[in-house]
Amino acid sequence: MSTHLGPSNRQLPGTADRRTWLGLAVLTLPVFLVSMDVSVLYLAIPSITDALAPSAAQQLWILDIYGFLIAGLLITMGNLGDRIGRRRILLAGAAVFGLASVLAAFAPTAGILIAARALMGIGGATLMPSSLSLIANMFSDNRERGRAIGVWTAAFAGGAAVGPVIGGVLLHHFWWGSVFLINVPVLAALLVLGPRLIPEYKAPTSARFDVLGVVLSMAGILPLVYAVKTVASEGADAGVIVVGLVGAALLVGFVVQQRHSAAPLLDLKLFRSAPFVGAITVALVGMMALGGMSYLTGVYLQSAMGHDVLAAAMAGLPMAVAVAVFSIGASRIASMVGTRTAFLGSIALAATGNFGLLALTTSSPIWVYLVFTSIAGIGYGIQFSLVSVVIIGAVPPERSGSASGISETSFELGNALGLALFGSLATLVFREHRDGWSFGDTLGETLHRALEMGVQGDGLAYAARQAYVDGMHAASLAIGISMTVLGVGLFFAMRNPVTTTDADAQTSTDEPAVAAPLPSTECTN
Repeated sequence: MSTHLGPSNRQLPGTADRRTWLGLAVLTLPVFLVSMDVSVLYLAIPSITDALAPSAAQQLWILDIYGFLIAGLLITMGNLGDRIGRRRILLAGAAVFGLASVLAAFAPTAGILIAARALMGIGGATLMPSSLSLIANMFSDNRERGRAIGVWTAAFAGGAAVGPVIGGVLLHHFWWGSVFLINVPVLAALLVLGPRLIPEYKAPTSARFDVLGVVLSMAGILPLVYAVKTVASEGADAGVIVVGLVGAALLVGFVVQQRHSAAPLLDLKLFRSAPFVGAITVALVGMMALGGMSYLTGVYLQSAMGHDVLAAAMAGLPMAVAVAVFSIGASRIASMVGTRTAFLGSIALAATGNFGLLALTTSSPIWVYLVFTSIAGIGYGIQFSLVSVVIIGAVPPERSGSASGISETSFELGNALGLALFGSLATLVFREHRDGWSFGDTLGETLHRALEMGVQGDGLAYAARQAYVDGMHAASLAIGISMTVLGVGLFFAMRNPVTTTDADAQTSTDEPAVAAPLPSTECTN
């Protein structure tokens, strides 16, 4: 994919100095923590339940309020960072995240823990778009920016992968609050080093902040994400469907309002760019696939195969390493084969990995799981890194914060949809494949019932494990087909040159390059 660039964007490689790369290292700290905090809590919930005795509803809110607020505030915080300063909002968010982590660690009641998790979500929503958009300012050279975004993506993937491992070690030696306190020294390092190594950037604008857009975006995204997550965990009912429809309707209202806003949160002109739309679609579908696969295989390793939590987390490390390594190397791969080929190849690898999970059985050797999840991890690492490169490159530097918010919102929605759609499909097949046995609602519940039956429950346990694997196969097949359809659609969408939001920024998909269109707009620091 070739790119027409103005002279301000075309710089010689190696222009970033040592201080800039150290600044990038500092920027990866909050990204690592935000992604780790999602996965580490799943291990701590049993201990939290024993200590605080939350109700079933409170337990769900402890798990979900963090993700809800991150999803609802990403676009807003990205825009706010563009206006008041990206480093400023990054450091302010880090302070909120750190203080909320301390509050969560020592929460005496479930209600206070929920409030602390909500504050962590507000802080976390500032960290992701601010850190990614700052890269656009720190690295003006295209290839260096691609490598820097690869490091950022690797930190994000690495945090999600090692979260269960770190959580398992901490919970083995300390109380449940330790999984929150680990955030404090990392964020303290960010607050000390950030002002010294990370440059400030604020977009030059005097337009009023779009308060109505903020209200409509949150009022739409929050109920929609809530509905999707609720369907994934508890199934659909009339109330949840109404909530989801209300959220969807408010999002439509948000889009209509943005078309007439003088300073919109969401620049709808971006969606005229085929690379931008393609990247957002890859983020959404790719995260659906990864979220669904990670959830289903986690249950498979622990309940169907009998591995403990820590062993299951360790089994996920090869895929995490593959994601991290190929995230960093994605820009080099794209420079060798072209962005279009790299995108399509990464989608093919992700599809192959998911199709390969059809080979798993209740007695498969672990290497089968490791091989195919690693293949998928290579694909996810490349595509997620290139998604960020394309999205950051498709907008002027002063809008990269809001574009980052759109990107991260797509990832959040994709994860929620993956759990809802593919998790529900697996559950449906599990319940249908009873073969005359009386199953519970989940595999874990059924295995617990079988354990209480003693020897007579062996047949029930075997049938339940087999039914779960059948459900996982159905979901893996659906994920593989979804990735294949995505690849075919992207192949045709990227065949011809397209025009981006800037009239002079054009792209062709034939020439090897690192990024999609990069507008010839100078960054004003």
